Amino acid sequence: MFKKFVPYIFSVALALGIGGISAFLTKDSMPIYSAINRPPLSPPGELFPIVWSVLFVLMGISAGIVWCSNGRKLDSALLFYGAQLVFNFCWTLIFFNFREYFAAFIWLLILLVLIGITMIKFFRIKKIAGWLLLPYFAWVCFAGYLNFMIWRLN
Repeated sequence: MFKKFVPYIFSVALALGIGGISAFLTKDSMPIYSAINRPPLSPPGELFPIVWSVLFVLMGISAGIVWCSNGRKLDSALLFYGAQLVFNFCWTLIFFNFREYFAAFIWLLILLVLIGITMIKFFRIKKIAGWLLLPYFAWVCFAGYLNFMIWRLN
């Protein structure tokens, strides 16, 4: 019975691990978020770890569902999933550590495309897997607004 949950545990641990490493590498840069000019609707910095933790869990469950599915589209879907994880990880470094807000915005646009492709591929395998990525896509759209406005204001 436990064997059935291994893909889900691994997928959630991978997503949370990538998020955790990203957070660790940017922890010294987080006070910058409080100090920069931020647009209206900017959430407090304390909200980000909570939201991202939930999103990484949903992403991991979604990937676990796809991983446990049968089909030849599986490899392509998981390849795009992995690519968007890498882009997600790098965006944090570009934005917070390097403070390259315009480059981070362009990177985030590519990330949105990768998430969109991943969602479509996941939907084709299991609809619930695609739906579980919707909050992530929405949050990254919101992050795009914040990133663009921070670039313009700073």
